[in-house]
Amino acid sequence: MLSTQSRPVIEATLPIIAERISSITPKFYQRLFTAHPELLDGTFSRSNQKNGTQQQALAGSIAVFATHLITNPETTPETMLARIAHKHTSLGVVEEQYPIVYEHLFAAIAEDLGDALTPEIADAWTEVYWLMAHALIKIEKGLYSQQANATAYSPWKLVERTETGTDSVTFSFEPADDTAVTVAAPGQFVSVRMPMADGVRQVRQFTLSNDIESTTRRTVTVKLDVDGEFTPVLHNSLKVGDVVELSNPYGDLVIDEDGSPLVIATAGIGCTPSAAALQVLAAKNSTRKITVLHADQEFSAWPLREQMLASIDALPQASISTWFERGELPEGLDAKAGYMDLTDSLTEDSQVYLCGPLPFMHAVRSQALAAGIPADRIHYEVFGPDVWLAA
Repeated sequence: MLSTQSRPVIEATLPIIAERISSITPKFYQRLFTAHPELLDGTFSRSNQKNGTQQQALAGSIAVFATHLITNPETTPETMLARIAHKHTSLGVVEEQYPIVYEHLFAAIAEDLGDALTPEIADAWTEVYWLMAHALIKIEKGLYSQQANATAYSPWKLVERTETGTDSVTFSFEPADDTAVTVAAPGQFVSVRMPMADGVRQVRQFTLSNDIESTTRRTVTVKLDVDGEFTPVLHNSLKVGDVVELSNPYGDLVIDEDGSPLVIATAGIGCTPSAAALQVLAAKNSTRKITVLHADQEFSAWPLREQMLASIDALPQASISTWFERGELPEGLDAKAGYMDLTDSLTEDSQVYLCGPLPFMHAVRSQALAAGIPADRIHYEVFGPDVWLAA
């Protein structure tokens, strides 16, 4: 909760800070990496810095947090904080790094605002920063304490790679040392860390798509981004027998177990958490009503198709509908041309899970809200910095 002296200051200055924060965050990262270039080796994504999504996500999260303190003074934005904390722990972020971020963030604020940043304003926004930081530190310590080991990363050896769909590959890894393995939940992700061509390590998060509850195997399915930095190395250079670093599993897009009708709507490579969840539900002989909806460019492009269909066949109350933008529609499958429409698949008590490109999730979430599904029953996962929630 904000102090009584800071609250009116934040309320008065929030509009200008919210307006300027997108200019402040690039200055912050420039200062941070100048002082700590090592953070670009294995912690921060160079691609997300280059395309601006990391700056956008940080700017939005600060503005959202401050706004929440004003409009809901007795609580914090738990969903946003949880997602940030899961991403942080998958990168190995620790409490000692928060003062470093504070130093360079507030130097950037001072640079941007100049004489307009009075001591009173600086003190109030310092309070906001540390309220957010301490909330994240508390969540992150709790997440770390749940792991089977105290190591941010451990070595895993690639033992199998399989083509699936168009430009997607499933990679399976086994432990390369005796580090204790944390059991994952369906919908969670791991960070993969490996060196790029220049020797600098980069990190990306990928949803576990198979072998979810295994302690001897981790499996991810990755779509090639031909313009990216990381996935071309993963697709074109990583060979069976090579060793990479994997984090413990994190992520809060875990299918609930309340028994209500379940609707899973995905597009493209966003089907990875769906494939994982369906496999686990089938293994547990679930009798829950499950509606699976998937959209893709064409039938042959659909990653993990065989795995998903096999799981659905094993679930007595599961059904699937599909949409394809082009190509011949498959026989024996409820398939339509065009874009997904989930209106007829929803009931008021549905739990809805979304994963796919942001425009797809915007459109489908709007359909769910229009159908009367409460916002707190609509869950989603963004691959990369969460610019949607921050906006």
